[in-house]
Amino acid sequence: MRLLAALLVASMPIAAGAEVRVGLEEVERAAGGILRGKRVGLVVHAASVGADGRHAIDVLRGLGVDVRRLFSPEHGLRSRAAAGEKVPSGLDAASGLPVVSLYGERTRPTAQDLRDLDALVVDLQDAGVRFYTYVSTMLLCLEAAAGAGIELIVLDRPNPLGGERIEGPERQPDAVPESLVNMAPGALVHGLTMGEMARFANARRGRPARLTVVPMRGWKREMIWDDTARRWIAPSPNLRSAEAALAYPGVALLEGTNASEGRGTEAPFLLVGAPWLSAVELARAVEAPGFRLGVTAFTPRASEAAIAPKFQDLECAGLRVSVTDARRARPYALGIALLYALRRLHPEFRLRDEGAALDRLLGTRAVRRALEDGASVDAILRLDAGAHERFRRERAAVLLY
Repeated sequence: MRLLAALLVASMPIAAGAEVRVGLEEVERAAGGILRGKRVGLVVHAASVGADGRHAIDVLRGLGVDVRRLFSPEHGLRSRAAAGEKVPSGLDAASGLPVVSLYGERTRPTAQDLRDLDALVVDLQDAGVRFYTYVSTMLLCLEAAAGAGIELIVLDRPNPLGGERIEGPERQPDAVPESLVNMAPGALVHGLTMGEMARFANARRGRPARLTVVPMRGWKREMIWDDTARRWIAPSPNLRSAEAALAYPGVALLEGTNASEGRGTEAPFLLVGAPWLSAVELARAVEAPGFRLGVTAFTPRASEAAIAPKFQDLECAGLRVSVTDARRARPYALGIALLYALRRLHPEFRLRDEGAALDRLLGTRAVRRALEDGASVDAILRLDAGAHERFRRERAAVLLY
């Protein structure tokens, strides 16, 4: 029943006359285009759909594309597994195709997985922030395709945060162990589509891979999700709305702490709290242009999407985050303001794993050390100004829109 429900959601129409056509739709308009005659592996999840709600698997097979194998990222092929939950390989009941998990025993395709393919096709809806693991999965697929001597083809999709918003630190490879939450180059909030990130990373390789990006039609850099006229299909079980996606780069920093980021509730990443929290004081202490912080209470419950949420079955005092002005919103700045205020107001507040969890999310120790040294929010945000200017120059050559 759960699989049927997921398929029904994915098959719902998105938006009549959508202004933005994604790479998948461009391939369909070209009757298969560059995929005609190729044996392909397909990296997809629940949000890999076209404007009519049909999944990429069905669209491509309907065009006669020889889809040999499916590859699933974190959360699985149908985007139902909880964050961090290992996903097994197996068989997709809906299509009958074998599924290779890239979030289980391994995180990248092996040479054996790619042995009979001409191309590996990536069609994933990303969230526009480095620690959302789909961008790392795509980069590992780029490396695997290069190693196997086959082409990587990215069917591009919108960055829900837009293409101009750049926030947060670059990763410091020597300071923090590499993981799926911190692999991508550039700023934490990078303003690139998946296709552009593939081009950016590929240009930095000693021997570039064979890479093709099928660009969108009608997407512009200033567009956030609501400008695309497309319905939001949750790419992971807790990122349930475009509003949550806009708050996510900031509120998700609380995953590295003992405060709740809203998992186990009806509004993950739009709720912040803890049983010991003084919501009124916190709301007064946090300046968050573009967001409204309303005092509330919530009780996290275990579910398929949140197997063991923080403060399970305990009432939490907290804040509900609402987006009031998406253009002014600076989600990373919101996250830093929350961390600073929580640390200053609540002696119960702790960083997990002595700060290592936050370091891992951000890809650097500098932010945690600045917080511990008592640096102001503005001072912490200024740490990245020079890197942002350099990143804007470096990424200019790979922009598609």
